[in-house]
Amino acid sequence: MISNGQHGAPFHVLLHYSTPFTSPSLVSLRSPSCSSSKMLARLAANRFNEIRQIFRQPSRAFSTALNYQLDTPDNNPNLPWEFTDANKTKVKEILSHYPSNYKQSAVIPLLDLAQQQHGGWLPVSAMNAVAKIIEVPPIRVYEVATFYSMFNRAKVGKYHLLVCGTTPCMIRGSRGIEEALLKHLGVKRNEVTPDGLFSVGEMECMGCCVNAPMITVADYSNGSEGYTYNYYEDVTPARVVELVELLRKGEKPPPGTQNPRRIKGGPEGGNTTLLSEPKPPPCRDLDSC
Repeated sequence: MISNGQHGAPFHVLLHYSTPFTSPSLVSLRSPSCSSSKMLARLAANRFNEIRQIFRQPSRAFSTALNYQLDTPDNNPNLPWEFTDANKTKVKEILSHYPSNYKQSAVIPLLDLAQQQHGGWLPVSAMNAVAKIIEVPPIRVYEVATFYSMFNRAKVGKYHLLVCGTTPCMIRGSRGIEEALLKHLGVKRNEVTPDGLFSVGEMECMGCCVNAPMITVADYSNGSEGYTYNYYEDVTPARVVELVELLRKGEKPPPGTQNPRRIKGGPEGGNTTLLSEPKPPPCRDLDSC
């Protein structure tokens, strides 16, 4: 029951879910015959329509950090999964950072290591393996893996390209950057190219706004041994296409600013102020005051 703030009279909204993951449908909506209540009813109906449209979208339109598990032949709890011998050594090293009675604190670095080993995404069997290591119920690991966008719950390319979509990058043209990547690769967001090399996603603020727009390349081409996560800043639509082709050839383009007129986060063309060592502040003679 929701109260109408203007008249104090209640009206009722009844929601019905016929099947799981089915959008809610408005069964009945009764309100007093007043303009404010009718307006609120229209707003509620419009919101339900928006929700319905979201659920009608293909599953790949959602973030790769899926918050539910759909068993498939390559992603189900019956598949065996364990860390490699080399990564088992890393697991011991990670656990050594935490008290023995706080193993669960290692859940994020262990999930990250599992994702690197598994080619950039986390199957449910890998999460179960992590839960066994840190001695917690699997749901505790699922909660973490589905909360943080750094964990991918669906397959990604060996080179997972993430475009920053937050305001500074958006103002500087990040939408054009993403469009150039998707068009060049012939995929939609979060889809993987047929050769398995590339996928494109979006990430919120990467913390390098001074060099906007920017992308990140998560390189899973060599598993956890050769995993890198590099920023490419001051990019243009043409430059990101060049970066893709360099990666396709197996080259490793230097990260950082892609503007040759900038040095790291410095202004384009070099500094115009603060060209010498700053002078120290004058000492105050407190006795003369």
